[in-house]
Amino acid sequence: MIRDELSERTKQFALRVIRLANALPNTPEGRVIQGQLLRSGTSAGANYRAAKRARSTADFISKMGIVEEETDEAMYWMELIVESGLMDDSRISDLYKEANEILSMVVASIRTARKRK
Repeated sequence: MIRDELSERTKQFALRVIRLANALPNTPEGRVIQGQLLRSGTSAGANYRAAKRARSTADFISKMGIVEEETDEAMYWMELIVESGLMDDSRISDLYKEANEILSMVVASIRTARKRK
């Protein structure tokens, strides 16, 4: 059940990241962060889909580790957006919260898979 929810949430997260990235200013730093945020924020869901097709528990754990890293990286770029003054925290806080919740779900899934292994 959690896997289906996580699939939908990571896809919706990617769509929200795309909208956020498009709202960043067209400045040198805005463009750099835009690209990094787009890459990490959209790859979390794609890598989760790959994890669902894992061939073994070890493969699942490895692929979920990538989802964990990409989600955490997206959170890093959101922090930089706010701390650099590119965008106000009020525009990012809900998306950041969602990233944190997704990250928690991913970490819990990894822990569960490790216990089963």
